[in-house]
Amino acid sequence: MANAVEKSCTMLVYNDKQASASEIKEALEGNDAAAKQAAMKKAVSLLLAGEQLPQLFITIVRYVLPSEDHTVQKLLLLYLEAIEKTDATGKLLPEMILICQNLRNNLQHPNEYIRGVTLRFLCRIKEEEILDPLIPSILSNLEHRHSYVRRNAVLAINSIYKLPKGELLLADAPETIDRLLRQEQDLSTRRNCLAMLTNNAVDRAIRYLLDSVDQLATWGDLLQLSALDLIRKACRTNPGEKGKFIKTILLLLQSPSPAVMYECAVTLTSLSSAPSAVRAAANCFCSLLSTHSDNNVKLIVLDRLQELKEKHREVMTDMVMDTLRALVSPSLDIRKKTLDISLELITSRNIDEVVSVLKKEVVKTQNKEYDKAGEYRQMLVQAIHSCAVKFPEVAGNVVHVLMDFLGDANTASALDVIFFVREIMETNVKLRPSVLERLHTIFYQIRSSRVVSCALWIMGEYCATTAEVLAALSTLKEALGTVPFLTDATEREEAATASSNAIATPPVTSSKRPAVLADGTYATQSAVAEVSSAGGATASGNAAGPNLRSLLLGGDFFLGGVIAGTFVKLLLRLSVLKDVPASQLNTLYAEAMQYVVAALRLGESAGSTPTPLDADSRDRMLLCLRVLAGQDTWANAVWLEDCRRAFSLLTTEKQKEANARNARDEARAAVQPDDLIDFQVLKNRKGLSQLEVEDEVTSDLARATGYAEAAAAASSRLNRVLQLTGLSDPVYAEAVVTVHQYDIVLDVTVTNRTNETMQALCLELATMGDLKLVERPQNYTLAPGDTKLIRANIKVSSTETGVIFGNIVYEGTGYSERSVVVLNDIHIDIMDYISPAYCADVQFRNMWAEFEWENKVAIATTFTDVAAFLQHIISTTNMKCLTPPSALEGECGYLAANLYAKSVFGEDALVNVSVEKTQPVVAVPGAVAGQDGGRLAGYIRIRSKTQGIALSLGDKITLMQKAPMTTAAA
Repeated sequence: MANAVEKSCTMLVYNDKQASASEIKEALEGNDAAAKQAAMKKAVSLLLAGEQLPQLFITIVRYVLPSEDHTVQKLLLLYLEAIEKTDATGKLLPEMILICQNLRNNLQHPNEYIRGVTLRFLCRIKEEEILDPLIPSILSNLEHRHSYVRRNAVLAINSIYKLPKGELLLADAPETIDRLLRQEQDLSTRRNCLAMLTNNAVDRAIRYLLDSVDQLATWGDLLQLSALDLIRKACRTNPGEKGKFIKTILLLLQSPSPAVMYECAVTLTSLSSAPSAVRAAANCFCSLLSTHSDNNVKLIVLDRLQELKEKHREVMTDMVMDTLRALVSPSLDIRKKTLDISLELITSRNIDEVVSVLKKEVVKTQNKEYDKAGEYRQMLVQAIHSCAVKFPEVAGNVVHVLMDFLGDANTASALDVIFFVREIMETNVKLRPSVLERLHTIFYQIRSSRVVSCALWIMGEYCATTAEVLAALSTLKEALGTVPFLTDATEREEAATASSNAIATPPVTSSKRPAVLADGTYATQSAVAEVSSAGGATASGNAAGPNLRSLLLGGDFFLGGVIAGTFVKLLLRLSVLKDVPASQLNTLYAEAMQYVVAALRLGESAGSTPTPLDADSRDRMLLCLRVLAGQDTWANAVWLEDCRRAFSLLTTEKQKEANARNARDEARAAVQPDDLIDFQVLKNRKGLSQLEVEDEVTSDLARATGYAEAAAAASSRLNRVLQLTGLSDPVYAEAVVTVHQYDIVLDVTVTNRTNETMQALCLELATMGDLKLVERPQNYTLAPGDTKLIRANIKVSSTETGVIFGNIVYEGTGYSERSVVVLNDIHIDIMDYISPAYCADVQFRNMWAEFEWENKVAIATTFTDVAAFLQHIISTTNMKCLTPPSALEGECGYLAANLYAKSVFGEDALVNVSVEKTQPVVAVPGAVAGQDGGRLAGYIRIRSKTQGIALSLGDKITLMQKAPMTTAAA
């Protein structure tokens, strides 16, 4: 039925100078071949644009049919394919008989090109009245000397045989094609023959395949791909016979063609879940990764490996080293996907090999000619960090190598390294002395403020012995230089003082450089350096001077607070150790106070730095100054114990969360009490290959053929049924919406509820948003009470809420006009596109600063509890909360949390929820406030790289932030 109503898809072609039928007719009646070609092209374009040109048919029959020009003949066939050949009742138009003799002549033409294009044209003809007189000529072309004619003759026979009356027109077509297949030598013709038998006579195709197993290696890639199609169809039809094809598939795995290898591996995994089959397919995919140069192919192969990893993780753990070979690709997308797959396959057996490969890759990024070395290094550092979290014993092998990159110009990469070092210092006590020693050695290379702040925190927290504390203090002094911190404003005073002193001082030189202020304006930053007798600069504000001094002269007074806090921690710990004489300890305290006071004076000097001293940094440095002076001794426990304890709790929670994620990923479906138990020793292995024995033992037949997934899919399908019309409408329609990445499939069931036949019934749909229909609607005929399933495909281009609307139009007997039934709108929800995902806090903050689209939604809800409101937002938006549960505990009246999700298009959705409970308003003095304790207020901020997901998610939150009635009443 589908073939009978199928029509050529029309295309609207814009043409500002549209040719008229009279102009085309005049050109066709001439003798100029070029003019006829141009006229035929115009006629075909008009037909494809929806125009009907009935007046041209007789002209074309008279003047175009006799033409010997090959291009004109090809355009003629295109014209005949596009025109309407039947009337409204489906009967063949009488004038179509005129073309039958021309088609017969073309099928017997001495030129093989004319025969071939005519046979190809017949593949698009569905009218039996036209095809019936041409059958003998089509069959005779199977014996033509030229392979081009034979292969198109097979295609024509295949198309005719699939028609409703095809078996009557070509009763012995399978036998004829079978004989041709066994004696044919041309590869394309054999491929077409095997495809025809696969579609119409599977038994004959299987018999030929099994008879030719020994010659399978000599087949070309086209014929081998057709053989794989045959195997897939045969196993879907009869899953119990898949064992006979295993040998064929294993032979095809050795094919030199990458396309055959890929299809063969996919077929093998779809037919069997035996470990040996999965291992063979994974080996094939890994071979394609290392040998194929196309990045798109590599991404597709990695997707297949990802699927295998999810279903057969135990087998794939042995393939992790082969998968890592894809890191040689220069594409960052391929490298990232390779690392993501490999990190989920690491075990205690392969962790050393994986870390060794990652360490070698990190060393390679030191080459300045390496493309995108900074971004790739950041990926590798994050991967090594993940390995060290799962297996702490490997940290010692890589931490010293990674610390060489703390001074990297790529701040993101250096931050990942220092965060990794900080976590290792907390979790691995044995590595602390060596890491601290290495940190003191390379500290002067660090030029990033955030990295050096974290390094100072590490030194302040983990220096436990007297030697370590003294080494840290020495490192701090070298990085700060001498005091005071000189600038242009004080240079003249210092110079005047130096000239009046009896003791000679080294000369002072100044340097100036442009700096960008916080508001985006430019200013001149000046610094001085003392020149030693050797002529070298010892302290300056440029990159050549000590790193902490340079950053302070640049106006980074937050770092000044970190430096002051580090001095406090180190000296308090040194006081507790009591291994240093009191005089030396007093000297160290005085030096530390001198550095803190110098930083304060630098910030309070007008115009001394591009950025003025902020109040928070000033208060922190003053607090540290009071502690160093011995005034706030009550806070010593906070400095020495509470900071470390808070970080330890944070690290423990992160590890628990990581372990919980791994446990969820590795969770397997529970076995039902009434499931069958297979006893391997009782299996009859006679005549079975090793792969078949494994398949029997694992009892994966249902999963391999899709039976297990079918039941789950059927139950979920019932939950997606949408009613489109009312029960009292003459046409009842309901739809099942299936969203699969970039495609939306609508399965619309239409039922005729009247006692009359509905003719020319058509489902007309339109879309709003980034949705596009990809098919032209077809007309159907529905008998009384009959039901028809109509499928519509819609393409999605972005994560944006869309609407599908339309109507059903039909003609009934006795009606002069067409009847229209309007359908309910179908809203495509953004929740179908996004899924919860996890990302590190640093990655979240980086994306938050990078993304430019923000949607700010004010909170207006009937919820009165902040925790319940957060859980409601998480459940309705299908996002994951990145804020640890311990940070959300307690009842303080306010809450801030970060949510994250990822769309099927690879887009990131970031959400920050900031909510607080307001105090209840008491209108009359003495009146009692409401029992709800006040309403919730605040904002929900959404950020994304594209506008669509930010707006759609904001609309969803605005719609769903109201509390359900039961919750509000409670």
